[in-house]
Amino acid sequence: MSDEPAALARGAAGMPATLGEGCTRRFDPEALNENSGTDFAGAAALWHTLTATDRAESCPPPALPQTPPSER
Repeated sequence: MSDEPAALARGAAGMPATLGEGCTRRFDPEALNENSGTDFAGAAALWHTLTATDRAESCPPPALPQTPPSER
């Protein structure tokens, strides 16, 4: 039983350093790196793809100019 803490430590993940408190608590950007699983190289492209699809679905096509009935 003396090696129980060592067994638990082998499978433990560490928490990156944080800044702030309460609702404004966030990870310290200077403490994040590729080894902490924070490499999101494709995030900008993914965000652009997702928001372009949302914009296309939510925005109707532009209206065509209509001729007033008196000029028809």
